[in-house]
Amino acid sequence: MLNKLGCSSNTVGLMSHSSDVRQSSAQIADAMVVDSLRHALEEGHAWPTTLLKAIASWSSPMEEFRGRIFTYFIGGEAFDWILLAERLLLTVGDIVPAEEIEKLLFTGKFPRAVNDTMFKNILGIEKYRGVLNYHYGVTVEESLQLAVEVEIQKRQLSNRERYNGDPTDEAFFSLYRATPADLLRRYREEMNRPDSNDLSFGEAKAFTYWLFKYRLQNSDKARTASDTRKGLSQIEYMGGASLT
Repeated sequence: MLNKLGCSSNTVGLMSHSSDVRQSSAQIADAMVVDSLRHALEEGHAWPTTLLKAIASWSSPMEEFRGRIFTYFIGGEAFDWILLAERLLLTVGDIVPAEEIEKLLFTGKFPRAVNDTMFKNILGIEKYRGVLNYHYGVTVEESLQLAVEVEIQKRQLSNRERYNGDPTDEAFFSLYRATPADLLRRYREEMNRPDSNDLSFGEAKAFTYWLFKYRLQNSDKARTASDTRKGLSQIEYMGGASLT
């Protein structure tokens, strides 16, 4: 029997089975990555490079682990390598010093020298491209939003005006020509996500990446370049980390 797409029930069943097999294969491969990571650390290998090698070998774009959803690739493009590092370090927290884990997760910096070239070479081209997408699409975009909010607040103070509104609304309108609520509604409609009063941390990241792409599509090149510099300057001002 054919369904509405013209596929037989047997074909749909085979497609579903194939997807399950791929998912199962990725889970098996990732379990081996975790085992290899622990084994290498127990043998005394330096944890920063060993962790990066595990990240490079990882397969699953998302998973549920210890009751939590981890989404490592946003939109299949932006790679949140810090989140994957956090997940992997949860399994070897008894080996890696807690203060060094904390430094990596909160600053994005390894406690020992891992330069940009080493970072890029270990991760490989595809994952490093994903890291760049995340850096500019999430980290820089969030910093740009903050920078514009700060500009608005400074302008109000310099004019000795009392600002009663939310600077976030004005910042979003300046950057995206719409309010946060309107943009979130558009994002959820486009992504077929249910409407909700809650915004999880994971969805907030995905929304930010969507805003980044939305801004690129609706801004000229000069404005885009200027906004990118502004976001990068804000990161530098706050003492933020580079990619490594």
